Amino acid sequence: MRIVLRGEHPFLHPFRSITKSLFFFNSSKCSAKTLPIVSSKKTQGLLRCIAMASTTTTTTTAPVVHQVKERIELTEIERKIFDRLLATNRHFGLTNQLRVAGGWVRDKLLGKDCYDIDIALDNMLGSEFVDKVRDYLLSTGEQVQGVAVIPCNPEQSKHLETARMRLFDMWIDFVNLRSEEYSDNSRIPTKQKFGTAEEDAYRRDLTINSLFYNINTDSVEDFTQRGIADLKSGKIVTPLPAKATFLDDPLRVLRAIRFGARFGFLLDEELKKAASCDEVKDALAAKISRERIGVEIDLMISGNQPVKAMTYICDLTLFSIVFSLPPNFEPAKTENCDRLCITYLDATWNLIQLIGDSTFNDEQRRLSLYAALFLPLRETIYKDNKAKKIPVVNYIFRESLKRKASDAETVVNLHSALEKFLSLIPFLESDGDIELIEVDWGKGLDDVPLNSKLRVLTGLLLREIKDFWRVALLLSTLLYPPDVNCTENFPKQYFQLDKQRDLFKAVESAITKLGLEKVWVVKPLVNGKDIMSILQLKAGGPLIREWQQKLLAWQLAHPDGTMEESMDWMRQAHSKRVKTQ
Repeated sequence: MRIVLRGEHPFLHPFRSITKSLFFFNSSKCSAKTLPIVSSKKTQGLLRCIAMASTTTTTTTAPVVHQVKERIELTEIERKIFDRLLATNRHFGLTNQLRVAGGWVRDKLLGKDCYDIDIALDNMLGSEFVDKVRDYLLSTGEQVQGVAVIPCNPEQSKHLETARMRLFDMWIDFVNLRSEEYSDNSRIPTKQKFGTAEEDAYRRDLTINSLFYNINTDSVEDFTQRGIADLKSGKIVTPLPAKATFLDDPLRVLRAIRFGARFGFLLDEELKKAASCDEVKDALAAKISRERIGVEIDLMISGNQPVKAMTYICDLTLFSIVFSLPPNFEPAKTENCDRLCITYLDATWNLIQLIGDSTFNDEQRRLSLYAALFLPLRETIYKDNKAKKIPVVNYIFRESLKRKASDAETVVNLHSALEKFLSLIPFLESDGDIELIEVDWGKGLDDVPLNSKLRVLTGLLLREIKDFWRVALLLSTLLYPPDVNCTENFPKQYFQLDKQRDLFKAVESAITKLGLEKVWVVKPLVNGKDIMSILQLKAGGPLIREWQQKLLAWQLAHPDGTMEESMDWMRQAHSKRVKTQ
């Protein structure tokens, strides 16, 4: 990349005068002392400096103290639903104790809204009770909105038949109380039977999820005798010994992490010891489907505390289990790469808050965090069965987490785009004081006027990544400037997020001024048929694609140009090419 300076800019000399930042990235929890061998030559200096500035100390955070309500306050809709269920009992003379189980009880006690109501029945199947509710509603002239039965499917971790009914526009699930026994090599129960409410409570993953609300008596039931206490003190604890609980169902490890992060609760010391032991880690890898692991990770990344969740995974040495890599890849992953992944995730999360959460929609925010988490692995590759080189990030999404192919594609594209953004940032943020001459990836644009080259290159880049361009820009600010000379005096906090926020805003503003904010929706002036006509071709091919790119570059360089002008330019350019051949 060649640049011509027309003045001096702070981001070109970032360490000449480093002032105290209002927003420093805190790397005290997860950090790295060793640079993973996963970076490009342009960014190796930066990663070395981050690694030098980091430590591996883990700090203990005081739990968030939650106010727990003395009793559950029902909404009008909830009261109507429960009244219909109790009326069904009375109408048919049933002796069912109707209990709401799990998360709804926990959230209501914490004063949070919850629309996920699971009814646990003590002496009949859910489908049997739903039939009774439907018959009762029909006898009173009420409309039955919807009924469904979801059969058990052990392969998808669905061990019990679940009946569903729609009441007052809410879907309610009905299952029976149960007790379970597990085999050594599967999380699928080998034996199930009707259980008592106490047995059901103790077989659950966490004490805070073991509470019941008894609809018959309008009371909360805490059969483990510590569910409410753990809610108040902010603790994540298993009802039974943690190791046995996790070996029965290792997915509970990830659920414990997710709830601990979500509520800001502390993981119990026995729980942490069990979660990080080799026996439980082996069981997590062997017994749990990758789809289920992927669902839990996605809930963490999409949640309110993704950094805390990933930090727990890192601290409990579960990172390589969850984000497994193919057998052979290069370059080698260094010992502290996991910590560096958390470092980038933390910086990105904080920078998003600083820029303004509303700048990104939910999908952009979710995938930006995945892209940040896997930044140190963006140039690590493996070979598939056909010896084709594939980014390991693609493997993590497709195989380790079994997520959508589009997620993998978007994150890999973001990693590619941010490198291009890095080459354009000096010119975009300079407000015209630096003139772009050439960048490494902008080949084949010799016909573009020099004063239009920045608009053309930026436009082509944004057309590649479309409405994820702000995400690519966000990530590139964390790697800017790419050539950092690391010295012993390098500041411990590399990420001065207020400066990176200002850089983001400056580049975003420059792109808006160039009229490129939605450039990917602009249709080409000349289509493929017109190109074939000018070239006098009867079939498409590489030559058509080449001219499509040239015409698009011309259109970006001449935003007010017409189709006729574009075609005239093509005829002249084609004529010149023919004469020189």
